[in-house]
Amino acid sequence: MSGFDLLIRGGLLVDGTGRPGRPADVGVAAGRLTVLPPGEAPRTGAAEVIDARGRVVAPGFVDVHTHSDGVTLLGPSGGRSALVRASVLQGVTSEICGNCGSSLFPAAPERLAAMRAETRITFGGDVGAYADFAGFAAAQAEVPRANHLASLVGHGTLRAGVLGPVDRPARPDELHTMCALLDASLAQGAAGLSTGLIYTPGSYAGTDEVVALAAVAARHGKPYVTHLRDEMSRVEEALEEAIEISRRSGAALHVSHHKTAGRYAWGRTERTLPRIAALRAEGMDVTCDVYPYTAGSTALAAMLPPWANDGGVGALTGRLGDPAQRDRMRRAIAEGVPGWENTVGNGGWDRISVACAPRHPQAEGRTIADLAASAGADPLDTAAELLLAEAGEVTIISHSMVEEDVRRVLAAPYAMIGSDGVPKPGGRPHPRWAGTFPRVLGRYVRELGLLRLEEAVHKMTGMAAARFGLTGRGVVRDGAHADLVVFDYATVADRATFTEPLLPPDGIDAVVAAGEVVVRDGEETGARPGRVLAL
Repeated sequence: MSGFDLLIRGGLLVDGTGRPGRPADVGVAAGRLTVLPPGEAPRTGAAEVIDARGRVVAPGFVDVHTHSDGVTLLGPSGGRSALVRASVLQGVTSEICGNCGSSLFPAAPERLAAMRAETRITFGGDVGAYADFAGFAAAQAEVPRANHLASLVGHGTLRAGVLGPVDRPARPDELHTMCALLDASLAQGAAGLSTGLIYTPGSYAGTDEVVALAAVAARHGKPYVTHLRDEMSRVEEALEEAIEISRRSGAALHVSHHKTAGRYAWGRTERTLPRIAALRAEGMDVTCDVYPYTAGSTALAAMLPPWANDGGVGALTGRLGDPAQRDRMRRAIAEGVPGWENTVGNGGWDRISVACAPRHPQAEGRTIADLAASAGADPLDTAAELLLAEAGEVTIISHSMVEEDVRRVLAAPYAMIGSDGVPKPGGRPHPRWAGTFPRVLGRYVRELGLLRLEEAVHKMTGMAAARFGLTGRGVVRDGAHADLVVFDYATVADRATFTEPLLPPDGIDAVVAAGEVVVRDGEETGARPGRVLAL
């Protein structure tokens, strides 16, 4: 047996398969793993030894749902350092971005300039727009990173990259172009197709359009990943649409951040989860992910009816400046719009707080209702004025769920873990970007006993890697990629809060990516072995 670059000794190995943990030492050589019986010394010394006595050794966590597409592309002056660091400090060695229909590619050449302007709003700076996955991967490869990144193809981006941000059906020739662009990016290594059917311009598409695109993903053996068209009062109907798309296209179905949000949907996981379980029992390939919080996060503009965003940010701001259009928006929220997930109507402006408003930091952390009351204004007018002042660049946190539903989804045997982190510079981002994985381990496993340790680790590693085709990752076995996390099960916990959202967790001792130690004693080492994964 040759020596190792790294030897992790004395730990309890929880290998990502769901099997019971066992004592074992783990060696790393040339970026690959070897599992040793405890106490068996290599024939020659290891270059570095980590003492893992009293610790758990597990595969590096796979965050299946992020919006980290652009954060590393912002550059040192973009305020990205703490944001980039947050993911790897909680043990994440692979991130999957491009979720909810939003990615940085693909687009027809003539649309790239307009797309680049739109991505500045979405990602908080000039992160570019790319013709295909290969272009995106090349741009990411120019920026050193600690962990790995894979990306889905966002349907909303794809649609805007061909039609523009307009509310109309795609013509047959446009749909053909969309399918061709999707096919090319999937062939280059994109992880699958994602939709965000509550978000414009994805919400402008009918079911048939999505079926045609999901069929392309199916031909590549890659999943259809969807933020349902409604996660609130019409969540069951929206789930049925996703099931139809999967069945008609032949693509495996993955439901993003499954929730039943808003007061009219609380408790409906008692119906959606048995529906998914029954489909799985019948042989359908369907899974979901979940984050361990009762609040979500998105753009303030998504609180407005879909027609308000028709034409993109410029058109939206034009409407927001028109008192008659504001009144129309106000009525739409009060009365609803057919087919629209009405977040404010299902909850209220008092549940919507400002996470990031770069030019108005004094608004951050306060609800729209509170800001309106302080100004003696109507909440819709307050939201409109803030969007106008920020040129559309406002992120919010929506306190829309109940704990019982979160626990039910976490406990579902086919649910894996995703942060849904939105790492955007400035403000107070949702703490899930820094706390999701330690929160599951600390609160829901150790404190509440909702899951066994091995079961939770499987959700974070092996199950996630298998769903998204991360071959050789998510498990600790001979020959697997050397992505690892070492943590203290007795103390692991999230520290990030809505007030201090980027506080690193407790109990994450070491993180290894591609065989290099990127976190030691809870601090980054400066190593940058991460790469873009072509799947």
